[in-house]
Amino acid sequence: MTQKIAVAVIHGIGTQPSTFARELTEGLNHRIQHVCGRDGVVIRPIYWAPVLDDSEKRLWNRLTSGGLMRWKAERRLMIDFIGDAFAYQLTDDERKVYNAIHVRFAKTLKQLAKAAGPKAPLCIIAHSLGTIITSNYIYDLQYDSPKKSLIVPDVLRAMGDPPTPLERGETLNLLYTMGSPLALWSLRYRHFGKPIRVPDHHMKLHYPELGWEWINFYDADDVIGFPLKGLNKAYDKVVTEDREVNVGNVLTSWNPSSHLFYWTDKDVLDPIAAKLIEIWRAVNP
Repeated sequence: MTQKIAVAVIHGIGTQPSTFARELTEGLNHRIQHVCGRDGVVIRPIYWAPVLDDSEKRLWNRLTSGGLMRWKAERRLMIDFIGDAFAYQLTDDERKVYNAIHVRFAKTLKQLAKAAGPKAPLCIIAHSLGTIITSNYIYDLQYDSPKKSLIVPDVLRAMGDPPTPLERGETLNLLYTMGSPLALWSLRYRHFGKPIRVPDHHMKLHYPELGWEWINFYDADDVIGFPLKGLNKAYDKVVTEDREVNVGNVLTSWNPSSHLFYWTDKDVLDPIAAKLIEIWRAVNP
């Protein structure tokens, strides 16, 4: 029986349509279906934007009625982009947004476990703030313990009963971060934090010899995306490569707008597709 590969795709800051992952999905399928077949690799989006859309609209309406504001278009972008990051911050007395976004993450992994199999190798492709959400979510899975419970009840309820190895993150072996602000997020922690484990340490129980990688794609003109290996020894060990790419078109590839154009870039999609094919062949000899 063919073993499928599971791929979760998570977006970042800003207003996002429900179809945000369509072009990336089509681009990957175009590159892999000749080897893996039509459903050998199952791709599902983690669409968390609706968690904040209504709140940000209400905030904007209140602000615009409060007094004179110039540069309204730019201010609206600040709410769409920076507002997401602020709202996701975990505080001592408020974790409503954090939990709601993580519930969306859990539900997507549950869907993948059903469609690709409970022990399917897991690949996560994350962009922008989505890389921080991924890091937090997987960290909670990997470091949860009876002494220090990190997975909140809402997330546990969104997972299977009992959760599958895929839902527990045990089969995570591929991680691709694009335009990641994880380096900025690391300022919150002593010595710039501790990265998640790629592969998960349980991976050897399910696929002892399977390959793995964490490629961090960044454009040198993208002021939100940073290299990660230089943060500390732990990041240097777990991140396979900080790979500089030039994403976007003639109007965007040379400026900060490049942050929005990783999804369809050949230099991003080609290596991800090649690795998915490699992993698929390894589990389907």
